[in-house]
Amino acid sequence: MSPASRPAGGDFGVYVHVPFCTRRCDYCAFATWTDRFHLVDAYVEACVVAARRRLDPARPATSVFFGGGTPSLLAPGAVGRILAAVPAAAGAEITVECNPESVDRDKLRGYRDVGVTRLSFGVQSMVDHVLVSLGRDHAPDSVLRAVEAAGDAGFADSYNVDLIMGAAGESVDDFASSLDQVLGLDPAPAHVSAYGLTVEPGTPLAAAPGRHPDPDDQADKYLLADQRLAAAGLEWYEISNWARPGSSCRHNLLYWSQGEYEGLGCAAHSHSVDPRTGRARRWWNVRTPERYVKLVGQGGSGESAAEVLEPPARLQEAMELALRTRAGVPQGALPGWGTDESLDGLVELHGDHLVLTSRGRLLANEVAVRLA
Repeated sequence: MSPASRPAGGDFGVYVHVPFCTRRCDYCAFATWTDRFHLVDAYVEACVVAARRRLDPARPATSVFFGGGTPSLLAPGAVGRILAAVPAAAGAEITVECNPESVDRDKLRGYRDVGVTRLSFGVQSMVDHVLVSLGRDHAPDSVLRAVEAAGDAGFADSYNVDLIMGAAGESVDDFASSLDQVLGLDPAPAHVSAYGLTVEPGTPLAAAPGRHPDPDDQADKYLLADQRLAAAGLEWYEISNWARPGSSCRHNLLYWSQGEYEGLGCAAHSHSVDPRTGRARRWWNVRTPERYVKLVGQGGSGESAAEVLEPPARLQEAMELALRTRAGVPQGALPGWGTDESLDGLVELHGDHLVLTSRGRLLANEVAVRLA
């Protein structure tokens, strides 16, 4: 769908993929490279050109998310150049993912100066040997310094922390220590994400079965996270995300509500809906940065492939996504509720919607297959 055919109104997001890293983590299967830094300037320019070509000023972005890779390897000026090409609504949420070791006070102040409103720190753990097990390139002390710098740069109330559960050698006590240390940061995070470690094909983790996570261990850690974060005033609003009131990530909510968004950069995904037919189109860009730079330079969009979702498939997906959130699904979406004993304790009625319990969140996929 061309920009001109997008329906007016409603939230609209822009995702910018930054494919550069100093080191690839053992579990990472994202489109990232450690040997392409010579492409940074050309890549930023390609994103600027694509933004000017693809984005409609009549449909300003309500959220912009720089993901990766390691977006915080970009200088503030580079982030600012891309943002200057993105039409953004007043009060838009503009997030940059950061590795703790790649930022300092000056860089974060620079991000604030060019319009960034939110930071997302890839902390993963606050325990040294767990970070080593994950193949991470930072130490817990760098998290303390990064968070202090974030507070000094004006992000005291607008940063979030990502944690990973289930690394080889991580005990429940180790994970509890990470939770306690994160909640004790000064300033404290208003948003925490906790993800189960997943094994992606082709990664060093996949090639080492002895390091694969144990689902029961991850379940114990998830329940612990839910208890500790709730006690600290952070409520779950999606299976892996907890936030203080008003601090949920608007950009991620856009994904979970099947909102529209445009992806800039290699491997970035986009989504649009035709209001006349109810069909949705998803497309994704070529995977490597050099191909993206070349295609955009030749006047193309960088698109690699696409799929079309008909209205019935979109409705099914909408229910599956909603089930993952605190909003839940309409009572009629789970016809077995109240009669199917296998759903007992997994969902509960909130008004006229069914919402997953903490135990139900552990078995969300099993519940999802019962959706009407």
